Amino acid sequence: MIMRMHDTNSLALERELLAKIAVRDELAFSTIYYQYHKKIYTFSLRLLKSKQLAEEVVQESFLKIWLMGDALIKISNIEAYLVTLARNRSLDALRKQQRAAKAGFTTAKLWTEEHNETEESIILNDTKELLQAGIELLPPQQKMVYQLCHQEGLKYEEAAEKLNLSPLTVKTHMQHALRFLRAHILKNSDLAVAIVLLKIL
Repeated sequence: MIMRMHDTNSLALERELLAKIAVRDELAFSTIYYQYHKKIYTFSLRLLKSKQLAEEVVQESFLKIWLMGDALIKISNIEAYLVTLARNRSLDALRKQQRAAKAGFTTAKLWTEEHNETEESIILNDTKELLQAGIELLPPQQKMVYQLCHQEGLKYEEAAEKLNLSPLTVKTHMQHALRFLRAHILKNSDLAVAIVLLKIL
């Protein structure tokens, strides 16, 4: 069971949680993640106007927290620290967008090619590969439904029309696909990384 913060302004509780995360306490990490991930995503989305890039910023910001070790103890306000992380990474992404537009490349390609090989970005790339490997293991129709509905953003009715299936069948395929992918990720990665990655499913 995940611990809940009763008082989000309790810096003493935050310091206690950060000290636990410093020694890889996954329960403490989950508490911080569920407390702040929505706020950081919304903040990043306002700056970037892109769900994909906002998700990237959230994932990297929290992976940064997970990997900081003893440096976490020096943080006096985790919310402010996360917002600063997200702002800096979002501004980096915006600068890359501008360069991409001038150079004629896609944002996603430039983000991937120019992204610094920090420890958290390496882990993020590994988890993306893990997710893609899981997608490749899906039965053909589940894979197609997942790609259309989740990756391309089609509604069940739109995917059903495209695949000549009923919306209920599409929904069932999607549920099975998500169940399999979540189990695949939990089985093949550590819990903290899985918590971050599972939010995009």
